[in-house]
Amino acid sequence: MTNNLRPGERLDDLQLGGLELIQNPSKFCFGVDAVFLSDFAKVKPGETVLDMGTGNGIIPVLLAGKTKGKHFTGLEIQAETAEMARRSVAHNHLEDRINIVTGDIKEAAERFKPAFFDVITTNPPYMIADHGLRNPADAKAIARHEVLCSLDDILRESMRLLQDKGRFYMIHRPFRLTEIMIKMNYYKIEPKRIQFIYPYLDKEPTMVMIEGVRGAKPRITVEPPLVIYK
Repeated sequence: MTNNLRPGERLDDLQLGGLELIQNPSKFCFGVDAVFLSDFAKVKPGETVLDMGTGNGIIPVLLAGKTKGKHFTGLEIQAETAEMARRSVAHNHLEDRINIVTGDIKEAAERFKPAFFDVITTNPPYMIADHGLRNPADAKAIARHEVLCSLDDILRESMRLLQDKGRFYMIHRPFRLTEIMIKMNYYKIEPKRIQFIYPYLDKEPTMVMIEGVRGAKPRITVEPPLVIYK
């Protein structure tokens, strides 16, 4: 399968049952945030999952390896990145469980209508569009900045696509937590579980993971922190 690699690409071992992922460092490579989110998200046997902004398909591939979910859909707007994700799915012989769709998050509900999902995951751009942005067309900029979609777009389409009491999982930056909580509530995805990720125990958290449930009543649990380097 390595002969299916394009110039600049590499095949990375995911250390999970022999699963491997095609990556291109000049575009964007997944980080620990994707791995943490795949551990944080709860997918029950037989459930369907949508990963918004799937990039190279890392989260659907990890979830397929870690859970007994029935089917995983990855939505990615960048055609070249989506095509690379499809090759990773084929490389791992997961075509019956994972489908990569090229499309815009802002039109997700219309794209998948009348389908509903049990679970939605997302590792969205953390930075507001104009914050330190250099090249809006650059693949790395699209992954890091809200160039092609905003937090509102993600939450609005998730509200439309989740089953009643369906679960939403997102990893983001703590400096936007107030905005995230307010907007999740507005879009009827009630925050239910939160976990902070620290680089070191004596430093500020650099990431936060949130579970929301569509149509649930208010009550949130704060889980013990994750510390990367102890």
